[in-house]
Amino acid sequence: MKDISELLGTRYPLIQGAMGVICNPEMVAAVSEAGGFGLLATAFLSEPEPLIKAIEEVKKRTRRPFGANLMAMNPMSLTFGEVLADHGIQAVTTSAGNPQGLVSFFKSRGVKVLHVVPNVENALKAEAAGVDAVIAEGSESGGIQGTKGASTMVLVPAVVDAVSIPVVAAGGIGDSRGYRAAFALGAKGVQVGTRFIASRECVAHKRYKQALCEGRETDTVLIDRGKVHVRVIRTPLAEELLARPGEFNHAQMAKSLEKAWIGGDLRANTLAAGQVAGLVKEVKTVGEIIEEMVTG
Repeated sequence: MKDISELLGTRYPLIQGAMGVICNPEMVAAVSEAGGFGLLATAFLSEPEPLIKAIEEVKKRTRRPFGANLMAMNPMSLTFGEVLADHGIQAVTTSAGNPQGLVSFFKSRGVKVLHVVPNVENALKAEAAGVDAVIAEGSESGGIQGTKGASTMVLVPAVVDAVSIPVVAAGGIGDSRGYRAAFALGAKGVQVGTRFIASRECVAHKRYKQALCEGRETDTVLIDRGKVHVRVIRTPLAEELLARPGEFNHAQMAKSLEKAWIGGDLRANTLAAGQVAGLVKEVKTVGEIIEEMVTG
């Protein structure tokens, strides 16, 4: 079975997670230049033009492979998929919903699809839909999650045993120890998100990066936002939202995320992060992060 570097045409079997409004082209290109697979995010886009501009910006900075993440439940996902295929993107990740329609389209265009799953049941459905690989994302990961997940340590080997396609491990991976552990569990690659927020190339505000570097392993919380849970850094706003479960306004969230994540207004929105934040101690370049992770 191929590892993810063979599937994606990268130097290392490492994918950068899609981190909403802070998947800036500079960071995405830096991940690909360092040997990983950089991902743009489309979750909060409402039209194709910003995606086209981001693709062009990444291409100015690297000739190495990169892709994008598509939320299957987003009505614009197929439109974004057409943009990606038209611009020569060879692989994408999908999440948050049934990928069947996207898989059918991408297969017709020769684009590989890796689908994010929180449990074995979803992994089997994704395999049946024809995806090329699944990303088994443990419940300790940051950002949006389903409500029926398991920890990475349990989830990855369970999915490996259940499917015949490559499995990528995600959630709780922030250094060479987590990287090696993922392969010991049977994964053929890793996806890393939270660690790259605390990189010099990431557009995230210094307050966001500081919160990551100063946090402990217990300093993230799961907030109920209706159909999904969101793992975020424990801030005063996060504590308030814990007391008001179920509130979720996607359109409002998209606007306020930029104010919080890029502008540094910690009252505007919460800061997504996985439990691995407790292992992040300093801001480094993307190249330094990847080199330490894959070489130890």
